[in-house]
Formats: sequence, C-alpha cells, structure tokens
Amino acid sequence: MAGAEPMTGWLRGVLPLALAGVLAEGERHGYALVQELAARGFGTVRGGALYPVLGRMEADGAVEARWEPGEGGPGRKVYRLTDAGWTRLRQESAGWAKFSDAMAQLLSHGVEENP
Repeated sequence: MAGAEPMTGWLRGVLPLALAGVLAEGERHGYALVQELAARGFGTVRGGALYPVLGRMEADGAVEARWEPGEGGPGRKVYRLTDAGWTRLRQESAGWAKFSDAMAQLLSHGVEENP
C-alpha cells in the first residue's frame, strides 16, 4: 500500500464504529455522514467505502434506513441506529477504549526507548 495514507487503512477498520458514533447524534443521510466524518478529522470517505458499510450495518440490524423525498431533487436514504445498533455501539466503544489505551502504551514505550 505504498503511498496510501495510514489513516485510510485505519479508517477502513473502524468505519462502522465511526458511523455509529455519528448516528448516535441523530439520523443522517449518506452525504451528511461523509461531511460529519470529514469535519471531525477523518478525511474524505468515498461513497464506494461508505455505502457498502452502511448496507452491512443495515443487514446486521445495527441501522435502519428510510427514504426521504428530496427538495427539488431525488430522494435519499436517511439512516438511524436501531436498538441493536445502540447496544453494539456501547460494546464496541468499550472495546475501542481498551484497544486505544493498549496501542498508546505500546507506541509511547517504543518512542521512549529509541532516540
């Protein structure tokens, strides 16, 4: 993966959790999800990455979608967390906190030991 930003690879692994975090604040359509992730420093998430993840989350029962008529344009899907999605978000948030702490400790030791 020469030339790719590390964050792109990291985001691929945590995109479902990041999307659930945004949806915890309220329902959104796909473009609004992309905008919110970008505003929070996640960079640009392309539709080719976003919509398959949302589709898997919907198939797993973590989100549900409804069609909303467009204002002067086509309709769009609006996503929201389900009860199962909220449960998964709480569980994965706790797991992420442990993982993040472990990674921070690992990296801080490596940095401290090498000049």
